[in-house]
Amino acid sequence: MFEGDLLSERARITPDKLALVSIETGERLTYAQLNARAENAAAQLIHRGLAPGDRVGLLGFNSVEYVCFFFGALKSDVIAVPLSTRATTHELKVIASDCTMAALWYGEGFEELASSLGIPLCGPDIPVRPARQECLAHTDESIACLLYTSGTTGKPKGVMIPRRQLFWNGYNTVMNWGLREDDISPVFTPLYHAGGLAVFLIPLFCAGGTIVLHKSFDAAEIWRTVERERCTVILGVPTIWKMLAEAPEFATTRLDSVRWCISGGAPLPASVADVYEKRGVTLRQGFGLTEVGVNCFTMTDADAARKKGSIGRPMMFTDVKLLDDDGREVATGAVGEMHIRGPHVSSGYWQNEAETAAAYRDGWFKTGDLARRDDEGFFYVAGRRKEMFISGGVNVYPAEIEGELVLHPAVDDAAIVPVPDETWGESGVAFVVARGVSSDDLTTYLASRVAKYKLPKRFIFVDALPRSAYGKVEKVKLRERIGEGT
Repeated sequence: MFEGDLLSERARITPDKLALVSIETGERLTYAQLNARAENAAAQLIHRGLAPGDRVGLLGFNSVEYVCFFFGALKSDVIAVPLSTRATTHELKVIASDCTMAALWYGEGFEELASSLGIPLCGPDIPVRPARQECLAHTDESIACLLYTSGTTGKPKGVMIPRRQLFWNGYNTVMNWGLREDDISPVFTPLYHAGGLAVFLIPLFCAGGTIVLHKSFDAAEIWRTVERERCTVILGVPTIWKMLAEAPEFATTRLDSVRWCISGGAPLPASVADVYEKRGVTLRQGFGLTEVGVNCFTMTDADAARKKGSIGRPMMFTDVKLLDDDGREVATGAVGEMHIRGPHVSSGYWQNEAETAAAYRDGWFKTGDLARRDDEGFFYVAGRRKEMFISGGVNVYPAEIEGELVLHPAVDDAAIVPVPDETWGESGVAFVVARGVSSDDLTTYLASRVAKYKLPKRFIFVDALPRSAYGKVEKVKLRERIGEGT
């Protein structure tokens, strides 16, 4: 038996409890069965000559095999490197080179892409054979996996996720969100992303709950799963929550089993939360980053209703401070850059001392996110520091204006990007998804809600905003459209 890992411990405590259900294959695995499959995966990695600390890529859609190889890497002290299924051969080669990848597991449908990378391969099938008995020496600081950032500002950075972070994030989520052994959650967000792994896969395995695994996003199938499997907690990003609410099945699906849902990845429009409230479902807003764990704040259902737009209060064992440009803590209600400290903070960036030194200092991680704190200790995200712009010598935070715009009953989505302005230095351009309103209508609406210097100088009406797989607006593409004269 491979000792000292989450699945082994859970299989020891609740071997017959249902751990994982696969919508794709129909498999229903107990913790004992899933642990045995993961041990077989670990044996494959060891038998292929991988040593502790070697990197193995994981390329595939959500599947039982993917879960088994991820935990198999943990069992064998091999570092897992989850890879985006949306990445090109060139992008994957950059990552493989950066981490000197020793082997690659690939799932069904990725044979050609996997072969093009020129890395020794582990196929999609896990043979059923006895695992080699092995007890490996790892510590809390041993790197469990490398999660590569999107690379929107340059070369992707590999975030080093130690075992300490992986499991502290799990324990903290269980404690602060109140997860239980009888919780059941559908996971349809990709497992190559921190959100897919850390909400709710690892936390529910910590609690002894059940994961219902979807290969990918299908709104109708997800609602059928929620009703059939009696799901209790659900994660999504704002775009997904909107798509789920627009699916015909939303109106007829039984939701009495659902305790609450949570949204992350981007600010949640109040209009979307209201749709779920009308169906009796509480939709909380979460916040986190790959570097600090995707679950850093918490709130009760009552607070979610009265503090709309807030990400909540910091979890237990999580310190948060907001600093100005001179490194001083800002006053209550003022905007500052968020710094986070705790046992769930990552170790730094893989072989990138300069970026690590710039972001990590004295145990604190500099998030790059701007936020404010109210007098009750609830935090509100104001946007990314890099997205803030200065108009007439005053800081403007796009997230604030976007939040006001989506409260308009005719506006479904909005994004603000800055452009050069001869008079003011910079001014905002608003991209808006809306129905039956004009630029003048929206200017009048905003003028009663935000200061004049924050008003967009131009509105561009679009059918949809470009978003990443995790719901973040791809503002680079919006800036390109402005440059093209759209």
